[in-house]
Amino acid sequence: MIRKLLVANRGEIARRVFRTCRDLGIATVAVHSDPDASSPFVAEANESVALGGATPAESYLRGGAIVAAAVAAGADAVHPGYGFLSEDAGFAAAVVAAGLTWVGPPPAAIEAMGSKLAARRLMGDASVPVLPGEDLTGVGDADLESVATKVGWPVLVKASAGGGGRGMRVVRRPRDLMEAVAAARREATAAFGDGTVFLERYVDEPRHVEIQIFGDAHGRVVSLFERECSIQRRHQKILEEAPSPVMTAALRDAMGAAAVTAGRAIGYVGAGTVEFVLTPDGEFYFLEVNTRLQVEHPVTEAVTGLDLVALQLAVAEGHPLPPGALAPELRGHAIEARLYAEDPLASFLPSAGTLSRFEVPLDAGVRVDSGVESGDTVSVNYDPMLAKVVACGSSRDGARRRLVAALRRARIHGVTTNRDLLVAVLEHPEFADGAIDTHFLERHPPTSLCLLPPPGSAQVRHSVLAAALADQAAARRAASVWAEAPSGWRNNAGDPQVRAYRYRYDQGPARLEARYRRGRTGWWAEVDGTGIDAVATTVEPGQVELVESGVRRRYRVETEGDRVWVDGPDGSVELQREPRFPERGAAAAAGSLVAPMPGVVRRVQVTEGDLVERGAPLVILEAMKMEQTVLAPVTGTVTAVPVAENQTVAAGATLVVIHEGGDAEAGEGAGG
Repeated sequence: MIRKLLVANRGEIARRVFRTCRDLGIATVAVHSDPDASSPFVAEANESVALGGATPAESYLRGGAIVAAAVAAGADAVHPGYGFLSEDAGFAAAVVAAGLTWVGPPPAAIEAMGSKLAARRLMGDASVPVLPGEDLTGVGDADLESVATKVGWPVLVKASAGGGGRGMRVVRRPRDLMEAVAAARREATAAFGDGTVFLERYVDEPRHVEIQIFGDAHGRVVSLFERECSIQRRHQKILEEAPSPVMTAALRDAMGAAAVTAGRAIGYVGAGTVEFVLTPDGEFYFLEVNTRLQVEHPVTEAVTGLDLVALQLAVAEGHPLPPGALAPELRGHAIEARLYAEDPLASFLPSAGTLSRFEVPLDAGVRVDSGVESGDTVSVNYDPMLAKVVACGSSRDGARRRLVAALRRARIHGVTTNRDLLVAVLEHPEFADGAIDTHFLERHPPTSLCLLPPPGSAQVRHSVLAAALADQAAARRAASVWAEAPSGWRNNAGDPQVRAYRYRYDQGPARLEARYRRGRTGWWAEVDGTGIDAVATTVEPGQVELVESGVRRRYRVETEGDRVWVDGPDGSVELQREPRFPERGAAAAAGSLVAPMPGVVRRVQVTEGDLVERGAPLVILEAMKMEQTVLAPVTGTVTAVPVAENQTVAAGATLVVIHEGGDAEAGEGAGG
């Protein structure tokens, strides 16, 4: 029997496991890096052990230190969560060798599936359908094109180790293959410590459908139905649901049987996921087996009523699968949205910083698994996922509507997130009809989805006015003379109060100016020259109520420096308050390309004096486990490269300076 469990992970998955442990009366131990010392998951554990360091390599990837922590804390079991060491057979073996219970599949099963190449061979031998593919180990650059032609174009470059979309590149043209392979190898080495990659035939317009399997130590392996995971960016899921809207009873039986066959072929025990690609004509092919609990497991829990973590613990204790798992029933529908700290309008660039507010409404049928709380720091060292928001209902459309409502009402301030993208996808007619595939965001890129309302919309105008009134109320409250005077009040028809803001929307920044006045003759306001026939019934630093045409609307306003967030009935608007007196010398040197966020320079592809064309790659920056390529915005001459490979840089640091135009003699005074 497990009495004390150490979770070898962090964030929302650690909190998720701890929640079930509390229900079962199992004591818990957290391990943490230095930046995570005050994180919510550490506070929720009964005990914690510091691993030291900041990066994963210095902390959560130190298997020996984690096993030692478990022994020191008196834990008798280890749960790996997902990511980090969860699919490391050596770590699982070390846990078992230390006399601890491993809450996961046997090390041999992890070893068999730890290499996607080995998994492909094993599945083929078990008669599970597999796509054509070729190992690139030992293949030189000159032979890459012939190997790809043998596999069949287009091809997908895939890392043999790990997952989560890292180390993956779709290649449609031979000329792009060499760099794609090199980039995939770099990313795989950084993320998993293994740069082995292979080619696999890429299926256009596929669905990504996976089967949740569960096995016990008594030889039983069952399917707990499917999850649809086709809405992806960078080959990483952002929306998952169960059941799949395209699934038929016959297809469910066939895919479930193939998944169970895969599990039995490797002697599977515990929770696992068999992932398939489903073609438009209904054929399915094996992708991989994830030998762990999946990020999206809550949707399976919602439609089966099973606690998958509790099942993991029971199976690890040697119990057989209960009747509810042996004969599961599918009830209702559930959809999960992954909230990421990233900017969809800037190629999904991760966003780090302080999360000044994080509140998601827990309405009926809504579940939130989060690793953060208001005031937490989003670090560049870890995956940028903030939380998973799950909505369930008796129908797919009911679950979809609940999820949209929860996301719209969420208050998330301090970092840029993909919340508006998630809402836009959920409300898109193709998604509503279930007509989706993994190319959805290629057909409908974020810039085409109108993620943010245009500056002239009523939502933005009302939000700007609310921000201006709240700013003025805060100024009056801080005033040393007559602080009780109402915001915007004048005892004569003098000039109105003016507040200016920058609002970023799909097409770029817009300057919006709010003018308002309240005097003895009544109320007057306009935004960007458009009058607003509204009366402010409440004006406070954090809240403004406007009544227009008899409709009362409440706006909650939060300010941090010059950033202002306005949460209203139609959603959230972020503004940048314009300073009345801009700082001199604040602008970067002309031609400077700066780091969009803190990170590590992994590759510098130019030197001073180089002539580069617009769009040419200059620097590859790694942040939050992903590579970001900084491209030349213009054709010109490189006049300075003030960074080196493997150098850590802060957000805003100059990476490269380019003088526009091809004349190298113009280098002097170009900003270097």
